[in-house]
Amino acid sequence: MTKLIAPSILAADFANLQRDIEMVNNSEADWFHIDIMDGVFVPNISFGMPDLQAISKHAKKTIDVHLMIVDPDRYITTFADLGADILTVHHEACTHLHRTIQAIKAAGMKAGVALNPHTPIAVLEDVIADLDLVCIMSVNPGFGGQSFIENTYKKIGQLKHLIEFSKSNCQIEIDGGVTDQNANALVEAGADVLVAGSFVFKSEDPTATISDLKKICN
Repeated sequence: MTKLIAPSILAADFANLQRDIEMVNNSEADWFHIDIMDGVFVPNISFGMPDLQAISKHAKKTIDVHLMIVDPDRYITTFADLGADILTVHHEACTHLHRTIQAIKAAGMKAGVALNPHTPIAVLEDVIADLDLVCIMSVNPGFGGQSFIENTYKKIGQLKHLIEFSKSNCQIEIDGGVTDQNANALVEAGADVLVAGSFVFKSEDPTATISDLKKICN
């Protein structure tokens, strides 16, 4: 299976957002990764609905929306209407996770669940068969540019075992601190999708950086 690169738009230049969206469109990247933060679930506020609507108008690739918000159920149909192809909620933010997953699918999107660094893979045992994506946070959520947490490799292995055991078709996504120094090791451990923010957008040539990551991973 081809490994996917999902540049995180949180690290883009907000003053030149359309330019950076077009860059991703024209690059070898596979998905747009959009972080929605509410300042409650995480100590930061990022994109909201109008921003996603604007991005969706120009994005020509899969839109992977990562909700770092409390009570995400309130907004599931809204994000579907705004163009999200994949909607990922945090396990830690959902009281009735199974119901949330079903609602995401009923709205016509693929369903993902994200896990914070302290959350064990075992919490997904009863829903893994229903998921399209599991996002392992390899930094603590809320800010870009953080250092990669090495325990992530162990969690990828545990998740891969659970997926195989349950015969699930879900993909493993890694979010946080991804660079050319750890991309290959993450893929070898079992990752399918790598989210890269600062490493891509802070580089001198983001298009070339994305291309390099694709070469490393495939």
